[in-house]
Amino acid sequence: MAKALLGYVGGSDPRVLAEMRRLQQRVQDLESEIIRIQAENDALSAAARHGDSLLEGIDVPQAEPALA
Repeated sequence: MAKALLGYVGGSDPRVLAEMRRLQQRVQDLESEIIRIQAENDALSAAARHGDSLLEGIDVPQAEPALA
């Protein structure tokens, strides 16, 4: 049944095994990249929230109209 699920019957083809290992490594690399990007995004979001709270403490007078 396992051979039928893989789509071929016969011995293990070294090229198929090499391709499978390559693809598994690529998946692991992409998963690591996702984790890194999520962490970077979380840090940027936290910095943006912190920056917003800093701006709230600044007292800015009413804006002057633009000169025509």
